[in-house]
Amino acid sequence: MIFMSKRILAAACAAATALALSACSSAPSSEGNASKDGTLTVMASFYPLQYLAEKIGGEHVTVTSLTPAGAEPHDLELSPKTVDALASADAVVYLAGFQSAVDEAIEQQAPKTVIDVSPAAELVEANSSANHPSEDEDADEAQSGESATEEHTDHDHEGHDHEGHHHDMSADPHFWLDPVRMASAATLVGDKLAEADPANADTYKANAKALNEELSALGDDLVAKTATCQIKTFVTAHTAFGYLADRTGLTQVGISGLDPDSSPSPARLAEIGQIAKDQGVTTIFTEALIDPKVAQTLADDLGISTAVLDPIESQTDSSKDYAAVMKDNITALTTANNCQ
Repeated sequence: MIFMSKRILAAACAAATALALSACSSAPSSEGNASKDGTLTVMASFYPLQYLAEKIGGEHVTVTSLTPAGAEPHDLELSPKTVDALASADAVVYLAGFQSAVDEAIEQQAPKTVIDVSPAAELVEANSSANHPSEDEDADEAQSGESATEEHTDHDHEGHDHEGHHHDMSADPHFWLDPVRMASAATLVGDKLAEADPANADTYKANAKALNEELSALGDDLVAKTATCQIKTFVTAHTAFGYLADRTGLTQVGISGLDPDSSPSPARLAEIGQIAKDQGVTTIFTEALIDPKVAQTLADDLGISTAVLDPIESQTDSSKDYAAVMKDNITALTTANNCQ
């Protein structure tokens, strides 16, 4: 019995020691919080930001996207479980104003490190410019029944229903379709992750620098390959490509507006058809996450082709990351617009 008591006592002491060590190892430190496997837990609001966090964080981060793969991010709704998980995340990367559910959850849970990429993205206000139209202005035009003329290349959509969480946003959120803006966002994310996890700060900053250079080169490639385009206008499923158009000097015409769920009026479709004829457009671009029926019907009526131009709002093919899809976009655009 004495022998058994000593064994019990030894086991109790060992357990107490292990518990104490565990408590010490799991306590927050000035070096930044970490998950059970020692990595920083990062939540990204949608795919392009997930891409940045994964590329910059590397082996030091575990990244989860709040928007599921293959899902449309504009009208994201979060489950109570996901909202609760934000509180324990080491860092959250998001675009303020784009997804109101994410904005509200961050305000409610107050994660330790919140990384808003909008300052680096340099968002453009939606107004009457060709590539960043104002939905209110276009809706007014639909009601007034203005005819289709060349001047209407300055207005990309009209007559839409205004539903979805993001419509309080006065700026075009789709900055990631300009690789140069993505490069700036990469630098910001790298700096913020370095602050959140000082022990690995040098790695984050080095990875961010490398990614910045890669994305900047992709932007240069985009500009170079579209510089000789014979056709200067491209028609898209929704008005997501304003920043890409700005970078290339091309003009985007969207069937739907900034909200991909909005529906074009018959007058708008007639207007797009006339623009396509006037500008010699050869292709109507569709998207994986949007029903192509309207775009296909328009293309059929005009006797032209359809092709995919991916807004990269979600990762629809796990074998292709952001950079790979952007390269596919460049190829699709240069083919459709007869770029020599």
